[in-house]
Amino acid sequence: MDTEEGVEVVWNEVQFSERKNFKAQEDKIQLVFDNLTRLEHPNIVKFHRYWTDTHNDKPRVIFITEYMSCGSLKQFLKRTKRNVKRLPLQAWKRWCTQILSALSYLHGCVPPIVHGNLTCDTIFIQHNGLVKIGSVAPDAIHHHVKTCRENMRNMHFIAPEYGSSQMVTPAMDIYSFGMCALETAALEIQGNGDSGSHVTEEHIVRTVESLEEPRQKDFIYRCINKDPAARPTARELLFHPLLFEVHSLKLLAAHTLVNTTANISETITDEVAGGSGGEALAWTVCGGERRELAARDLPPHAEKLEKFVEDVKYGIYPLTAYGRRRGAGRAASPAERLAESQPASPEPRDLETRRVVNMMCSLKPHPHPHPHPHPDTSPADLLMTILLRMDDKMNRQLTCAVSRRDTAAALAHELVQLGFIHEADRDKLCRLMEESLRGSFGHPARAQLAS
Repeated sequence: MDTEEGVEVVWNEVQFSERKNFKAQEDKIQLVFDNLTRLEHPNIVKFHRYWTDTHNDKPRVIFITEYMSCGSLKQFLKRTKRNVKRLPLQAWKRWCTQILSALSYLHGCVPPIVHGNLTCDTIFIQHNGLVKIGSVAPDAIHHHVKTCRENMRNMHFIAPEYGSSQMVTPAMDIYSFGMCALETAALEIQGNGDSGSHVTEEHIVRTVESLEEPRQKDFIYRCINKDPAARPTARELLFHPLLFEVHSLKLLAAHTLVNTTANISETITDEVAGGSGGEALAWTVCGGERRELAARDLPPHAEKLEKFVEDVKYGIYPLTAYGRRRGAGRAASPAERLAESQPASPEPRDLETRRVVNMMCSLKPHPHPHPHPHPDTSPADLLMTILLRMDDKMNRQLTCAVSRRDTAAALAHELVQLGFIHEADRDKLCRLMEESLRGSFGHPARAQLAS
């Protein structure tokens, strides 16, 4: 139990066999764990923080991760196969999409982060259908600690090229994912090693061929191809005919809502869903006649929108195909961290991720005009005040002196550069400032801002 936050967490330890190995690799290992703490994805178990303990003969790294109360995918499959022979295809597709979304995120990092330890025991499922992968064990850890490779029942998840290759690659993750997808589809692989026996290639082929959906077979065979160069990437697999689908407008709208709204429960209400105002939501032209469509013309909602948006928020319906190809960068080296701590000139650009939901702009005479104005500056300076209401319900007030030489476009650009507003809010705020400046000076305005 995390006594500070009051939530359950998982305590993990990585023990190194020799002190000299740990000392030689300490900087590299810290970079690996720095990268893990920066991972942010709804389908990856959250890695909270870590620290090292070098007081013992065998040094160790201790790290705290998110607690998954419903257990592993392996445990779920064992419970399920008592009642059914096959997992429904739709559920299988949804889980594969979420796992691939997480792998695509990891492999898209710079440099790529390879999970290196993907099995049904390191994939976790929650009661609402959300899947998360955990136990990310990059190459730097594999070389120094005992891993699941000594566990016979998990040997079939390891790509055949492991051992002959000098490094763990994303293609190895794809092979492991293919075996997870196969075991999930069939609920078990014949001879799956629970009693210590080794899963042979014959067992794997027989299990794949027992599946009824041809595209499902093709999907798995592509993943477990013996040639790592022939295996598709995680992103390419998301475009496989079995998984790929054009996202509905409803899903796109829900993602937009989740990404731009601080409190979903206050946004999705029965009044909004029902459109009690009666105003038109859309219109079309049919036979030269314009027809409007209001909320009352729509059929009753088959499901509660609150639940659907909540599922989107938790990551159950990721925008896999059209999501931006963006991943976390590598952690800085010790030398880079030292350089970052030094004052830089000019100051690095900040980014504001919050959106503005309401904005106001006012101008009034400057209470303390500059006693020695610049020759190019009009003495008739005004004081501009901008009030911003952010989507997390926080307010921001900005003030600056403006003159006739200043332009609204330059002001708005500087607000973005200094990290005061989101890039997407620049044009709207620019128009608001331009109206205020035109009313005071007769034309738009440019200045340096002060918070």
